[in-house]
Order: sequence, then C-alpha cells, then structure tokens
Amino acid sequence: MNLRHATLHQLRIFHAVAQHNSFARAAEALHLSPPTLSLQVKQLSETIGQPLFEQLGKKIFLTAAGATLARACADIEIRMERLSQDLSALQGVERGTFKLAILTTVKYTVPKLLGGFCAAHPGIEVAMVVGNRENLLQRLANNQDDLYIMGQPPDHMDLVSEPFADNPLVLVAPPDHPLAGKKRIAPKRLASEPFIMREPGSGTRLTAERFFAEHGIALKNRLEVGSNEAIKQTVAGGLGLAVLSATTVVSELALGELVQLDVQGFPLIRRWHVVYPRGKHLSAATLAFKQWLFDHR
Repeated sequence: MNLRHATLHQLRIFHAVAQHNSFARAAEALHLSPPTLSLQVKQLSETIGQPLFEQLGKKIFLTAAGATLARACADIEIRMERLSQDLSALQGVERGTFKLAILTTVKYTVPKLLGGFCAAHPGIEVAMVVGNRENLLQRLANNQDDLYIMGQPPDHMDLVSEPFADNPLVLVAPPDHPLAGKKRIAPKRLASEPFIMREPGSGTRLTAERFFAEHGIALKNRLEVGSNEAIKQTVAGGLGLAVLSATTVVSELALGELVQLDVQGFPLIRRWHVVYPRGKHLSAATLAFKQWLFDHR
C-alpha cells in the first residue's frame, strides 16, 4: 500500500460516494459518468489494498477500511477549506469564502444583512443553510459551517457565543379572538386557550413554556407545526394562539391577518447569538461578516 499514489480527485470521489451511499447519486452530484466514478473508486481501493465498500442486495455499505478512509477524507476536506481561507486572507478581506447556518426564524432578517454585506464585498462567496434548531445543532457538532446564528446556544458544547440583537417574542391570535383589543391580559386567562406550538426543542417553544410554567400554567398543545409560516396560517384560521418571534409576523400584523395580544410579561425578550466552536479558525471574510452583523444590527 502506497497512499502517495492516491489523488485528491479520487479521495473526493470516494467521499462523495460515502456521503450519498450511492455511486449513481455521487456521480450526479459530481457531474461524472457512473463508469468513470466507479473506475476511480476501484483504483483507490487497489491503492489502499482493501475493499472500501461492500454490497448487500441493492445497498452499499462502507467496510472498516472505507469508514476509516471516510473520516480521513472529512479531515482533509476541512484542511483544504482552511487552506483556501488562509490564502484568501492573504489577499485581504475582499476575497474569500465562508459558510453560514441560520435558524429558520432568522431568515426574515439575516439574509437582508447578508445581502448588504455581499453588495459591499462582491469578491466574497457565501453559502447559507437555513434549518431548525435540531439541524443547526447537528451541523455545529459536525463543524460543517463557519458561523451559526441561533437563539439559545447549547450548554453542552464548548462554543464562542456573542449576542448581537434582540429577538422579542409576541403572542398572536386571529383578529376575531375575544381577547383581541383587551389591555394587560393576565397570563392565567390563557390557561384554557389552545396553542399552536413549534416542534419539541425549539427555542421559542422552550421560552414560552418556561414563562407560562412560572405562572403555574401548562399550555394546552393543540398542534405541533414545524414551520413559522404554517403556524401563522393555522392561527389565522382560528385553531389557537401562538408565541412567535416579532420579526416573523410583521406583515401579518400590518395586514390585519393576525393580532398581537397585550399579555402581561410580553413581549418575551430573547437574544440572537452568533456562534462558532471555540478554537475555530475564522477567515478574514468570516470575521468581516461577523463585524458587519454588529455594525448593522
């Protein structure tokens, strides 16, 4: 076995097959013909001196050697990305790349900030992923991105977390709700109201449940919905109340599709945080965008 004969091209192809668990899907993702891709994997396997995949029925699985190589490929990919960032940094902040992962709720504000940043720095390339809290925590654990924007950073990870903007949570109802227009509503008056909730683990849901628990109220969970857009439509349809980030309901409140209830203790003030693993090397482009967030919040 002489790994010096293995090429980065072969490793990249193998890693794609390992990630997709499919030769056909990897070939499509890399814009290669399946025979070309299979040949490269075969040659890499011969260089390693061990089979990298085994086929059981119609499915392929990594062998022990393949799993070991896949982990090494992931490390190589991270190192190559860091090399690219380091070389870009030598050219100044006007060139470079970074990856950004944001919570679904932040999609109403952060993309506008990102648009302004990209207009001011057209030489910087940005890849942005939008996901729920569970998605972001998984990506954070796997170190898949450079910066993460979320409400409540996890306590069990060693992270740098910097709050940069308020995220007020408001309680919304359909416009014909009996409490619409009432002043200083006591939280206990909502004890019998049905609520439309985000999925378990959502930061918004945890904050709302904590607030009502402090007032001796267990919320009546009528529905669990996985997106803010669906929650807004469900509330507008009269199926219940919801606690949502104020940034997500600006249009609906302005159009009268929803109303904000004046409940004592609301709005609940949370904070948006920019988060990244402690010790992570941030490129000049990444640092420039982080500073942009604070300057333009």
